[in-house]
Amino acid sequence: MRVIRFLNDDKKSTLAALTDDGKIYALPQQDFLELVELAKQKESSPLTVVQDIIKRNEPIHRSFEELTLLVPISAPEVWACGVTYEKSRDARNYESTVGEVKTDTFYDKVYDADRPEIFFKSTAARTVGPKDDIYIRSDSNWQIPEPELGLVLNKDGEILGFTIGNDMSCRDIEGDNPLYLPQAKIWRNSCSIGPAIRLSETVDDPYSFGVICKIYRNDQIVVEGSANTRQLKRRYEELISYLLRDNLIFEGTVLLTGTCIVPPNEFTLEDGDRIEIEISGIGVLTNYVKR
Repeated sequence: MRVIRFLNDDKKSTLAALTDDGKIYALPQQDFLELVELAKQKESSPLTVVQDIIKRNEPIHRSFEELTLLVPISAPEVWACGVTYEKSRDARNYESTVGEVKTDTFYDKVYDADRPEIFFKSTAARTVGPKDDIYIRSDSNWQIPEPELGLVLNKDGEILGFTIGNDMSCRDIEGDNPLYLPQAKIWRNSCSIGPAIRLSETVDDPYSFGVICKIYRNDQIVVEGSANTRQLKRRYEELISYLLRDNLIFEGTVLLTGTCIVPPNEFTLEDGDRIEIEISGIGVLTNYVKR
């Protein structure tokens, strides 16, 4: 069971449930957080609330492809984890050592440390959704998408659902100095979320999500990679526990769990590229690159 948000004929946002057989059921709420609040009032779960609504209604007569999708949740904050996959560690080592192969680096220590890397990524006002434009920085010459599984959390750190995130990154800026991480990660339209939220109760094994990333240039695939969340070094509960330590998080906070797909070292995004990130059971998040 997935929850999506789209523009209706009156150009107003509408929340809907998307079942695995492709049927779409309109929900009375306009935002995922309203659904979460209703479930809390009923001392229930978002899945139970959605199932009750579906039982009483017929699906809408529109196909998924016809919908103008929006960010599925107005996440007040988006946080992200780094160096949680071996491939990510190796990529950070490469960019920080000017292409030399070295061991026992700053990122090796982060990868093996008890404390994971967690950093602030975005706010609701900075986060874009499906088919929206992703921007590339004017002061960077080495930029890539980072396809990641996102955890949708309540204020207590419980996982409400799973979504797809694109944690855009400037490899040259971070490689110059790890203290430049905020500038390498946060700028206008540098984070996208969508196209749906997979409700957590409908996921049998959250460590078996398949991830595929494709980058198109002039309608030709120039980068393609795949991975699986079983390659994640840390458990979700561990990452969440560190996010919560002496910290206040809000209903609907999204935590991106790191990437295991890194384009070739000679690749950088260009104006006009199209990024497609697919995660099994959630959907495909598509964004267009603009300078």
